[in-house]
Amino acid sequence: MARKTVVTLEDDLDGTEASETLNFSVDGTEYEIDLNAEHASELRSALSRYTKVARKTSGGRGRPAPRKTSGSGVDAKAVRMWAIDNGFQVNTRGRIQADIVEKYLAAK
Repeated sequence: MARKTVVTLEDDLDGTEASETLNFSVDGTEYEIDLNAEHASELRSALSRYTKVARKTSGGRGRPAPRKTSGSGVDAKAVRMWAIDNGFQVNTRGRIQADIVEKYLAAK
């Protein structure tokens, strides 16, 4: 049996049929929005004042990579270093035991 999947874009502003998806970034946060032709033109027009004078970048070069955090939101590298310095045994990769993270947070 044949199957056909149809994806229809909906304009994120007014719910009409969108014609394209636009991607942009502000303050290090990337955004994606589906817009119809009119709204896409309005967005491009609003940004053109700034994009005409802005510098182009290539994928975040020059910015430090964000630190990886554990599931609890703490800096995993800092927790590992603290654990080793305080005599706890931790793996160099993977999940950090919850009790070690709790002790780390309590020690801060």
